[in-house]
Amino acid sequence: MLAAILIILVVIIAAVLIYAATRPNDFVVSRSASIRAPAEAIFPLINDFKHWPSWSPFEKLDSDMKRTLSGAESGKGAAYAWEGNGKAGAGRMEITNAVPSSLVSLKLDFERPFRANNTVDFTLMPSGDGTTVTWAMRGGRPFIAKLMGLFMNFDALIGKDFEAGLDNLKRATEG
Repeated sequence: MLAAILIILVVIIAAVLIYAATRPNDFVVSRSASIRAPAEAIFPLINDFKHWPSWSPFEKLDSDMKRTLSGAESGKGAAYAWEGNGKAGAGRMEITNAVPSSLVSLKLDFERPFRANNTVDFTLMPSGDGTTVTWAMRGGRPFIAKLMGLFMNFDALIGKDFEAGLDNLKRATEG
């Protein structure tokens, strides 16, 4: 009886591991918001890391977080490193491309609580009497992330932070 239970357990674990291995190697999380403000008013808040505390939800994860700005003042080459508590973790991001009032691309490297290298794009598109802002993050999914993804919805988890950040951008620029 015990041997049968162990065999069934091994088969279930093997099936979960095999299924996880078949999941996509990459991920994309993307959220958009319509903001009743011109792209010219929104772009500087994204393109200059000094403005991120006014809208980024990640800035509020640790009130004692250490932040270091380096490189260019803003735009391509501007860099931001952080080190915080277990929630904030540690990492670095650098603006790799900035097209005035339409695009800011970042290289995002996490060190803690896990290592990851992702790309982030903020796209601003004129829309009616305002701007549609899209915040998207892309990256690879190592096996452990694929396995965790079977039990956690990363899109919903990260997406809620993107939604909060876009709402903050909206409040900062519509008023």
